[in-house]
Amino acid sequence: MAVPAKPASGGNLDPKARSAARLGAVQALYQMDVAATPLDDVVEEFIEHRLGKDIEGVDVGEADAAHFEDVVRGVVREQRELDRQVNNALAKGWSLARIDSTLRAILRCGTYELRRCKDVPLKVVINEYVDIAHAFFEGDESGVVNAVLDRLGRDIRSASGAEHGSGGQG
Repeated sequence: MAVPAKPASGGNLDPKARSAARLGAVQALYQMDVAATPLDDVVEEFIEHRLGKDIEGVDVGEADAAHFEDVVRGVVREQRELDRQVNNALAKGWSLARIDSTLRAILRCGTYELRRCKDVPLKVVINEYVDIAHAFFEGDESGVVNAVLDRLGRDIRSASGAEHGSGGQG
């Protein structure tokens, strides 16, 4: 089994490596959801064999394995609270259980980062996960991600006193 990576912290982390980690986290959570892959197995598989590797011929670059692991494990650990927050931010009549598995993973990851990764500005979190939604969907899903994470971000970050600007690490 792979040695767990240390959770990501601020500092001089490469934003592109974090972007690749976010994409990997969404894919890992999707795999856990649809294939019932255990947490430790999926983390090991991604760190050892999938993070930073070409995806369908596209070079995704180096991935921040620590950030990947922090997001995946954090989403699993805090899933009940994350789901409650996302459900409250969805349009009336919608629930997380009714949404596509990939979109659910995107919203959970984004919400986790808004809650726990205070070194990442609100706009960066939203833009990163909107970009991931664009990679998987051609419809209104990216707008859903934008609206939900914007609403949650303002609530979460104002409650914690974290900044809202666009500076800082990605």
